[in-house]
Amino acid sequence: MNYNKVEIIGIDTSKLQVLSESEKTALLQKAAAGDKQAREQLITGNLRLVLSVIGRFSSRGENPDDLFQVGCIGLMKAIDHFDVAQGVRFSTYAVPMIIGEVRRYLRDYNPVRVSRSIRDTAYHAMQVKEKMQNETGREPPVEEIAAALGLKKQQVVLALEAIVDPVSLYDPVYSDAGDTIYVMDQIGDNHTDEQWIDEIMLKKAIRALPEREKKILALRYLQGLTQTEVAKEIGISQAQVSRLEKGALQKVKAHRMEN
Repeated sequence: MNYNKVEIIGIDTSKLQVLSESEKTALLQKAAAGDKQAREQLITGNLRLVLSVIGRFSSRGENPDDLFQVGCIGLMKAIDHFDVAQGVRFSTYAVPMIIGEVRRYLRDYNPVRVSRSIRDTAYHAMQVKEKMQNETGREPPVEEIAAALGLKKQQVVLALEAIVDPVSLYDPVYSDAGDTIYVMDQIGDNHTDEQWIDEIMLKKAIRALPEREKKILALRYLQGLTQTEVAKEIGISQAQVSRLEKGALQKVKAHRMEN
């Protein structure tokens, strides 16, 4: 795929096109069939979505034009990989894809540079970890990964920590029906009694979920992975991830309403 950059300079954002859900669905079907004009319309009609996502990263001090262009690449990838048959809203699929693309950009161009050798060690460690998970069905401890690589445990830990994305206080931890909890909400000390009760109930609801559903929510909402990336991480299909994620969120919502 050719993910060309999209320029924001000179665009009057107030005049950007907004597509209805039915229009998006029709255009997505045409784009999936190879209609390039429909694909271009989808890109243009979802630029406001990109702008809303990159707004989450405004505190990083990055050039907004650069973030917008990177976000558009994520949008194009979402358009090219979206499956209308799954019955999921396009924005639900596209937002994590755009966030993931922006985070990769921030990681790769982070002013705190990580040496090539440490990056290579980290990526080899992740490959070994994934292979062991597929073979044993469990997450291997660092000691086993280090032994497989012929390295000391400290070397593997250092490498993996070196490539972890920085977390913003404004990164969303959980979102339900427009009610978003951010990282800063979890560490602040100015909570009201009602806020504390809500957070306690939310944590209880998530703890009550099966392990696989908890892991899916963590990967999706804490690490910002797409459903496709989550599917690869835990070894199931993207459709299964979508179904389990939706079910987990419904359980959490139901638990909060009951209490």
